[in-house]
Amino acid sequence: MTSGGANSDGPELWVVRHGETEWSRDGRHTSVTDLPLTENGEEGATALASRLAGVEFDLVLTSPRQRARRTAELAGFPDAAVDDDLVEWAYGDYEGVTTAEIREDVPGWTIWTHPTPGGETADEVSARLDRVVARAREHDRTLVFAHGHSLRVLTARWVEQPADEGRFFKLDTSTVSVLGFEREHPALLKWNS
Repeated sequence: MTSGGANSDGPELWVVRHGETEWSRDGRHTSVTDLPLTENGEEGATALASRLAGVEFDLVLTSPRQRARRTAELAGFPDAAVDDDLVEWAYGDYEGVTTAEIREDVPGWTIWTHPTPGGETADEVSARLDRVVARAREHDRTLVFAHGHSLRVLTARWVEQPADEGRFFKLDTSTVSVLGFEREHPALLKWNS
């Protein structure tokens, strides 16, 4: 395996959070609800194209949700392969609900510390994102388009931490982050850019 680039001593994983949707804008948990991008989301996704142009990727993957697929398309990657492991953390009963609304019944609730009734556990999310990490490490440079919480777990798993460490990685819509290596250690090279 050759080096992933000048800034990394191994493979690189570039992660892009999809453009804005109505629910991401409003802070509503969105996993299985397949919402389109807002006008701002389309503009943000289009702006990614110039930032990713000229970078060579060996593998380009996207979540199957239309918000991620459309972001990939507008960013210049219409042929990104769909990978079901990149879907958002399944929120179950909390789908479409804000954290403030959940905390009315469950004080102090966070996705990182509390269960999601009818949804996925942190271990389940980790297991599928570990497959993405393994797949990406077989290539020099991989690009993925996905979702806020799933990408934060992916990042935690890349740096060999448990899923709940994702709480430290705030991630905005239409952003590019780069994971790689410093010597033999997995590292964050660029975040929420």
